[in-house]
Amino acid sequence: MSTYSEDTRIRKVTTQRLLEMKQRGEKISMLTAYDYSMASIIDQAGMDVVLVGDSAANVMAGHTTTLPVTLDQMIWYAQGVRKAVKRALMVVDLPFGSYQGNSKEAVCSAIRIMKETGADAVKMEGGAEIRESVERILSAGIPVMGHLGLTPQSINKFGTYAVRAQDEVEAQKLVENAKLLEALGCFGIVLEKIPAQLGKTVAETLSIPLIGIGAGPYVDGQVLVMHDMLGINREFSPRFLRRYADLHATIKDAVKQYIRDVKSRDFPNEKESY
Repeated sequence: MSTYSEDTRIRKVTTQRLLEMKQRGEKISMLTAYDYSMASIIDQAGMDVVLVGDSAANVMAGHTTTLPVTLDQMIWYAQGVRKAVKRALMVVDLPFGSYQGNSKEAVCSAIRIMKETGADAVKMEGGAEIRESVERILSAGIPVMGHLGLTPQSINKFGTYAVRAQDEVEAQKLVENAKLLEALGCFGIVLEKIPAQLGKTVAETLSIPLIGIGAGPYVDGQVLVMHDMLGINREFSPRFLRRYADLHATIKDAVKQYIRDVKSRDFPNEKESY
């Protein structure tokens, strides 16, 4: 019998609750959202974490990387999502250029997100290289979620979207960075596109939740981009993606039918007219 009760769906998710979920072995569900309407559906469905991701640069604005999206744009997307999300923990990505190499700018960026959107936390990519920025944001009382493995904001450094940390040196560095982020006070970490066994090792080593995207089944939860999971975006088909719907086809067919009905004068009919 399922223990997923009505009270569970309504009770507000917090960083502490995510820790409790890991401790009792309950997997954490996480999905991106960028607008009020979709965020409302996702939250009402019972999602644990809603991420306003910098993937908005790709799925909302048509860019090929996440780099172009700005802090102002992330705040604008997050404001709409905040109006919809009542239960889930709402996390907002700090975009490229808003925290790297400048801890003072990092804390200012994080404070803007928290004050102007009402977010519950921010997410940042990187390990030791962003230590000072993480510390400064945490010192302001802002919860931070880390992000290791494939970090899309560093795509120009990597030069490829291939699986990360496949060799022993990079794998060990990832483990060390994960331990560092936990020690600094991050409440959780996203692990992207790494070997499943490495994901298992990190999840078993750390006490904070590890959310995977292409990191295997042994981590504490999973995250996907909403447009990919719903089959709206057909241009992205990595191995880790499972499509739960084909909304691309559904929406396209509906639009085609609307066009036919308009041109044939079938729409609007008498019942649809005043």
